[in-house]
Amino acid sequence: MSVISPLRKFVSPEIIFGAGSRHSVGNYAATFGARRVLVVSDPGVQAAGWVGDVLASLDRLGIAHVLYTAVSPNPRVEEVMAGAELYRASGCDVIVAVGGGSPMDCAKGIGIVAAHGRSILEFEGVDTIRVPSPPLILIPTTAGTSADVSQFVIISNQAERMKFSIVSKAVVPDVSLIDPETTVSMDPFLSACTGIDALVHAIEAFVSTGSGPLTDPHALEAMRLINGNLVQMIANPHDIALREKIMLGSMQAGLAFSNAILGAVHAMSHSLGGYLDLPHGLCNAALVEHVVAFNFDAAPERFRVVAETFGIDCRGLTPPQVRGRLVDHLIAFKRAVGFEESLKLHGVGSSDIPFLSQHAMQDPCILTNPRHSTQRDVEVVYGEAL
Repeated sequence: MSVISPLRKFVSPEIIFGAGSRHSVGNYAATFGARRVLVVSDPGVQAAGWVGDVLASLDRLGIAHVLYTAVSPNPRVEEVMAGAELYRASGCDVIVAVGGGSPMDCAKGIGIVAAHGRSILEFEGVDTIRVPSPPLILIPTTAGTSADVSQFVIISNQAERMKFSIVSKAVVPDVSLIDPETTVSMDPFLSACTGIDALVHAIEAFVSTGSGPLTDPHALEAMRLINGNLVQMIANPHDIALREKIMLGSMQAGLAFSNAILGAVHAMSHSLGGYLDLPHGLCNAALVEHVVAFNFDAAPERFRVVAETFGIDCRGLTPPQVRGRLVDHLIAFKRAVGFEESLKLHGVGSSDIPFLSQHAMQDPCILTNPRHSTQRDVEVVYGEAL
């Protein structure tokens, strides 16, 4: 098992938070001396009008741009490589991404390939990047993935039916323009997916073996904001004040997990999402209470604080009782935002579990899980989530 250093560092981009911040993208591109910007997005975000706002901001400052929108919901190796080739062929010098986790992760991958001139497949793992990427400005349009503040890149290798992770402070963007107005185009399912993802980020970061005083306040505040506002936001999609709270919670969860790393939910979720090409938040939702129950005894005091942050009265309760209440709360919360799925509903069978578990054990997130996990442990948890 890897030894986690007692020293703590904290990395984050320059963050501009607030309604309308997307309109300042041209100013930030100009500060990097941009002559031609590669704008990475996807067709849905373009249809919602957010790409148009970004291009207009660049136009106002006379900055040329090239648009790349060939990005799948789980960005693929070949999409990263095609984007990097477009960046090179067009003579771009700055990358801007507008969208959810997929365009943002794709943009990070494009930057890595553009800098190194090698396949994105060569950079799997932790701290593999040797050359600085081009300046990167990210504008999230979902409240959950936190790709805009994190040192993670998740890419889907369809040839192997698996996702792989790249973890490096070199992929933390230079600037993150976090604009709650852009999340009004999310449908209720996407709002639920990304909200659950952010909540799991916060829980896993707080109980991670890499947690500490620099990340704990962000993780706890993210739990409070998301637990307290996600159900209402989905019911009142045009309430910008609620969207701002969820966007802030998502951002703080991102700052926490980017620095404390994650745990078994994400290791298993990455494996599952790569295998079945499912939405990442849905994978997290199917797994979260099973992993919490598995991990509880390894960090009972930390999980008690999680329960209290969710408003559960833990006075006089034994650790097993706290675990039961916390698991019940997570199930009820998932149902309240519209999730009742098991893995079986999405075509996962017991015969898939060894493959999924093998890949989950290779994910960097498993290293900071509070309970040391064997492949057999992971197989059991997948089995409970079927």
